[in-house]
Amino acid sequence: MNKVFPTFIYFIILFIWLAPGQAQDVNLTGVIDMHVHAGPDSRPRAMNDLEAARRARDAGLRAIVLKNHFTMTADRAALALEQVEGLEIFGGIALNRAVGGINPEAVRQSVAFDGGRGKVVWLPTFDAEFYVKRAGTGATYVSVMKNGNPVAELVEVFQIIAENNLILAMGHSAPEESLELIPIAQKQGVRQILVTHVFGQDATDLQMQQMADTGAMMELDWLAAYTNPELLKDYVEVIQSIGAEHFIISSDFGQAGNPDHATGMRQFIKALIEAGINQTQIQMMARNNPATLLGLDQPTVLRTD
Repeated sequence: MNKVFPTFIYFIILFIWLAPGQAQDVNLTGVIDMHVHAGPDSRPRAMNDLEAARRARDAGLRAIVLKNHFTMTADRAALALEQVEGLEIFGGIALNRAVGGINPEAVRQSVAFDGGRGKVVWLPTFDAEFYVKRAGTGATYVSVMKNGNPVAELVEVFQIIAENNLILAMGHSAPEESLELIPIAQKQGVRQILVTHVFGQDATDLQMQQMADTGAMMELDWLAAYTNPELLKDYVEVIQSIGAEHFIISSDFGQAGNPDHATGMRQFIKALIEAGINQTQIQMMARNNPATLLGLDQPTVLRTD
C-alpha cells in the first residue's frame, strides 16, 4: 500500500471530485473508453447505445467499446456508428452461456457482421467459473480450462482472434487462469490481450507484474473505485510500480443511477492526477494504450491540459 498518501486523503479527494461540476475541467479529447455498458440490455442501464455514443462524442472522446454480457455488440456498434458521427464505436462478444459459452461460431459471426465493428472477445464474465464459485451461487458456469489445459473450443477461439487481429479480453477469469492462458493465446498468434478489470479478479501485485511481463495490458476501471474509494490508492501504487505502459483506464459505467461514461472518465482522470499520476501517464493509459489495442493511429499530440 502507498505509505505516503494516507487512505483518508483519497476519500477527501473523491468526495470533492464526485461533487457536481468538479471534474469538468478535464480535457477528454482523444480519450478512449473500452468498457461501456448501455441498453438495450436485460440489466438496468442508464441509457441506450445511441445516447452513450452521443454523450461520449460531445465530450470529446475518440472511441468507445460497447460491452454486453449476454449478446454480441458488433451489430449495435455498426448501427450506432451510422447515427453518431465523429466517434469510433466498436463492439464484441462475451462468451457467456447466452451465446453458447466458448463458442467459436459465435466469434466468427461477430467478426463477419456488416460494418466490421466486432473487435473484442471477452472470455466468460458473469458465467466464468472463478466468478460463479467466488459468488457461491451454485449457478452453472463456463470453464475455460480443464485438467490444466484450455478447453478445445478455446484454442479454436484463439485462432479466430489471431486470424482477425481481435483483442482477447480475459473476462472474469481467475488471475491464475489468465497467466496460464495468455502465453497459450500468444503461441496461437494473438497479439492484443487485455486483462479485464484486473483488481476485480483479485490479482496480486506479483500476478499483475507477471501479466505485464507477458506483454498483456491490464484494465483499471472507475466503477470499482467509484463504489470503493479506497481502491484508488491501490491503482496509483501499481501504476507507479509496474508502469503506466501496462494499463488502460476505463469507466465500466452504464448502470442505472450512475453518471454517463464521459463523466466517469473525467472523474477518474481527475482523481488519478490529484493522487500523483502525471499527464504523461494519463496520456498513455487513456489514449495511447487503448489506441494500440484497437489498432487506431497513435495520438500525435500529447495532451497536457
